[in-house]
Amino acid sequence: MRETDNIHYLSFFDRFLKRTFDIFFSAIGLILTGWIIIIAFILASIDTGRSGFFTQERVGRNGKIFKVIKIRTMREIPAIKTVVTTRKDPRITPLGRFFRRTKIDELPQLINVLLGQMSFVGPRPDVPGFADALKEEDRKIILSVRPGITGPATLKYRDEEEILAQVEQPEKYNREVIFPDKVRINKAYIQNYRFVDDLKYIFLTVFGVAEPGRLGDVVEPAKNLNQGVGGTKNVGF
Repeated sequence: MRETDNIHYLSFFDRFLKRTFDIFFSAIGLILTGWIIIIAFILASIDTGRSGFFTQERVGRNGKIFKVIKIRTMREIPAIKTVVTTRKDPRITPLGRFFRRTKIDELPQLINVLLGQMSFVGPRPDVPGFADALKEEDRKIILSVRPGITGPATLKYRDEEEILAQVEQPEKYNREVIFPDKVRINKAYIQNYRFVDDLKYIFLTVFGVAEPGRLGDVVEPAKNLNQGVGGTKNVGF
């Protein structure tokens, strides 16, 4: 029997409860934080010289492409083409660092949630290149739900930019270590889904009390990747 024959999908009730929660609280969230989003948009526009909103194609439920909305935090540097961001990325402006540290840059994603493109909790939406790298079984599971603003993998890798700043080949480490681990965590979240867990992840995200992946534990597997391999440290996303 193939692994895909044993895939557990969210029930109709789970999907209904999850979507109802998303609609109600994303609307409330936009009402309460709309003024913050507007101010951040204006400041980011002045800071970067471009639109204060950053949009990027991501892969959503059932493989449907949508544009995620964030506050722009980076300036373009033509010489840097990577899609991986580290803590010391020179493209991130001082104001952008503040927005990223306070998660203000994530607030416009409430629009994506209200439109049904995302959920509060779920796997983070990948750019098409990473989503295409998923194995068939993993793709069926992970793309069976709407991508989320937060979730267990997001909480574990809350310090992902700092982790990537400590390795010599951030893109390779992200592709070979972090990405597979996120896939494993996201599959477990979906196949053992409970709505109460969504509430827990939201609480941990809002109040910042989750214990992120310990840098020593997470970076340890990178040692083998670093040995004998040279690479640029100027990476970004």
